[in-house]
Amino acid sequence: MKKFLRSYLLFCLLVGFVLYALYSQFGPRIVHPFTLYTFAFFTVLTFVTYRVTARIVQANADNFMVAYFGSMIIRLLLSLVLVLIYLFRGGGKEGDARWAFLGSFFVLYFLFAGFEVWSVLSNLRPFSKPGENAK
Repeated sequence: MKKFLRSYLLFCLLVGFVLYALYSQFGPRIVHPFTLYTFAFFTVLTFVTYRVTARIVQANADNFMVAYFGSMIIRLLLSLVLVLIYLFRGGGKEGDARWAFLGSFFVLYFLFAGFEVWSVLSNLRPFSKPGENAK
C-alpha cells in the first residue's frame, strides 16, 4: 500500500506539474480550464478504484481479475458520464475549446489508466505461483 501511495503521489505531482507548465506556456488554447477538475476527478477515481480492488483482493486473492476488470469498467463508465455531462451542459458549443477539453480528457484518461496498469503489473509477482519463474 505504501509503495503504491508513494508512486501514485509522485505520478500525480509530475502530471500536475506538466499541466501547470503547459497552461502557463500555452494558456487555454491547449489546456482547457476544466482540465484541473478532470485531473482531480481522475486522481480521486484512481485512488478509489485501487482501494476497492485492494479490499476485494485482500478478502480473497482469487477475485483479483474480477476486481481489476470491475474497476476498469467503473473507470470507463464514470469517465463517459463526465464527458456527457460536459457536452450536455453546453461544452459542445464552445468551438475549439471542446477539442481542448476532449484532448485533455483523453490524455489524462490514458495516463491514469496506464499508471493503474503499470502498478498492477509491477505488483503481480507476489501473486505468481512458486516455481513458475524458475524456467
